[in-house]
Amino acid sequence: CRRPPRERGRRCPRRPTPMPCRRRRRRVRARRAVAELTDLIVNCTKETVKNALSLWGRKVGEASRKAEDLSRNTWQHLRTAPSMTEAAVGRIAQGTKVLAEGGHDRIFRQAFSAPPDEQLRKSYACYLSTSAGPVMGVMYLSTARVAFCSDTPLSYEAHAGDNTEWSYYKVAIPLHRLRAAIPSASKVKPAEKFIQLVSMENHEFWLMGFVNYSSAVVHLQEALSGFHNLQA
Repeated sequence: CRRPPRERGRRCPRRPTPMPCRRRRRRVRARRAVAELTDLIVNCTKETVKNALSLWGRKVGEASRKAEDLSRNTWQHLRTAPSMTEAAVGRIAQGTKVLAEGGHDRIFRQAFSAPPDEQLRKSYACYLSTSAGPVMGVMYLSTARVAFCSDTPLSYEAHAGDNTEWSYYKVAIPLHRLRAAIPSASKVKPAEKFIQLVSMENHEFWLMGFVNYSSAVVHLQEALSGFHNLQA
């Protein structure tokens, strides 16, 4: 930098570097967090995917004593999808989105227009069983409802002959309209576990492929019984 002759022996102070915005920092952290798992999963064999999930489970185990169950459930979660590799990449993309948007609470409020007094309690990665096959997404449990939203928009035809449109697959049941949350498992494949949601109108919704199945069952049943006790 230019200085008067008498100041040539002095160093020019550096200009302060502008701080990146909050969202940019979140995206950087998200990319760093999933980079290792992405490299191991994309375009690799099933055995490599399983090894990657075991490594991920051990890392999570530093903060949880149920790392082995988490790894096994995550493996089953990915196997539920038609394409395991696409499911793994999709789950990573969803995790990056959650970090970038500021958490599940913010995504839940945007997806379901939740009022300020409604608080999100838990969120669980899972699938919703549909006539077209399992749909990957997240189950949300709040103080007022249990809901599901797909990770990505799905195509549909609104009217015959019209162009194909895209929309997120959403289901929401108010807790006061939820009759039961019933856990079950396949008799043929015990590793395949489900949660059956039954509304007061006897509508049934089947959720499967939970990454944290036991926690989802416990918190769903606690929320249901607690809400009904308050209404009694």
